[in-house]
Amino acid sequence: MREGLVYSIPLTTRFRGIDVREGMLLRGDAGWGEFSPFLEYDDPVARPWLDAALEAADEGWPEPLRTSIPVNVTVPACDPERARAIVLASNGCRTAKVKVAERGQDVAEDEARLEAVRDALGTDGLIRVDANGGWTVAEAVARIPLLDRAAGGLEYVEQPSPSVEDLAAVRRRVDVPIAADESIRRAADPYRVRDLAAADIAVLKVQPLGGVRACLRIAEDIGLPVVVSSALETSVGIAAGLALAAALPSLEHACGLATVQLLASDPTSAPLLPVDGHLPVVRPEVVEAAVSAPPERIAHWQARLAAVAALREDR
Repeated sequence: MREGLVYSIPLTTRFRGIDVREGMLLRGDAGWGEFSPFLEYDDPVARPWLDAALEAADEGWPEPLRTSIPVNVTVPACDPERARAIVLASNGCRTAKVKVAERGQDVAEDEARLEAVRDALGTDGLIRVDANGGWTVAEAVARIPLLDRAAGGLEYVEQPSPSVEDLAAVRRRVDVPIAADESIRRAADPYRVRDLAAADIAVLKVQPLGGVRACLRIAEDIGLPVVVSSALETSVGIAAGLALAAALPSLEHACGLATVQLLASDPTSAPLLPVDGHLPVVRPEVVEAAVSAPPERIAHWQARLAAVAALREDR
């Protein structure tokens, strides 16, 4: 069984309900790949994450069509002052993706966060929001116009409601474009988004969808503009997202790949941080001495890798 380096890195801001990001880095003939399914994901859900890591390590990626990728700054569901500071420190990002619909928060808190982001971006920046399926159809229809006004105009709303059918219902009733994320990467049939005309934009993430080539096939078949987004990875995983964005025939929107700054450290010699709102299409080198985790977490991830690898061998 292939061995890997296990990392455990604190976050600078609580994000997606977690304070520490964990995963494994796997080395092969083509370079390093990242295997970092979230802890609550079971082994079958984690299998495409391993497919993506092994593609990166053993096969490499298609030739790029571009050498740098425009990226958005990601703003967690934080207070307005923190949101403003994150945007101002984003190294030139002109698009902001703002988390909304956080459990325990109300729409007034979302509006205040968006107003702060608009203040930091100025009038010419773009703002998109991500609800992570947190609203019912009725809530989405009621809240999207409020957030659109608070933001001074939204580029799009990502995954306002959980199901594909819900997305289609919301899209018919609001004027702001709708993007599908979970309805593609967590769905048994990612093409229902296309078939039900449920979204204007497809958000693709390399690890959950099984690799760069798998994402390129989905992008071609789904027929929607694509935004490549991260799964809160280290620079090793972000490099795979950049490889996908670089290989797409067209790229109309900034990508959600500027998330390394949400980690307190990075296991590479040159972390992938935006410069003038862009990331370069490169593969940074892993500094093995910089990769660490407590012994019990190393044991956890070694066992998880073995279990998911066994699923791949059984297919």
